[in-house]
Amino acid sequence: MSDRDYQEQEEIFSKVVRAGRRTYFFDVRATKADDYYLTITESKKFTNDDGSFYFKKHKIYLYKEDFQEFGDTLKEITDFIIDKKGDEVISDRHQTDFKKEEAQPAQDDAAAPNDPASFTNINFEDI
Repeated sequence: MSDRDYQEQEEIFSKVVRAGRRTYFFDVRATKADDYYLTITESKKFTNDDGSFYFKKHKIYLYKEDFQEFGDTLKEITDFIIDKKGDEVISDRHQTDFKKEEAQPAQDDAAAPNDPASFTNINFEDI
């Protein structure tokens, strides 16, 4: 069955999760035998140079026989991430200079480069 055939099938139940430039669609659909399965679609918005935009989509088909193992593994992995890194979001989108901070060697006695105490008083008349 082609992707087009899947898209034309009626959605029985749907939920949407919006997350910044990404949107996740959780859709319950029916097989030809009238059994249910889940599609998870990630849709991400991109902008062309001319200002127009387009979406890239990635889709996962998940069938009932895989629900338990998929759910257990998803929970195990998400618990691991939260346990190791907490639930605070740290990324280049939220903190633009995070790579520079990571790459900088630790300074024992000197103030950190982004520390206001490390700035020198500047007299703009001297410039």
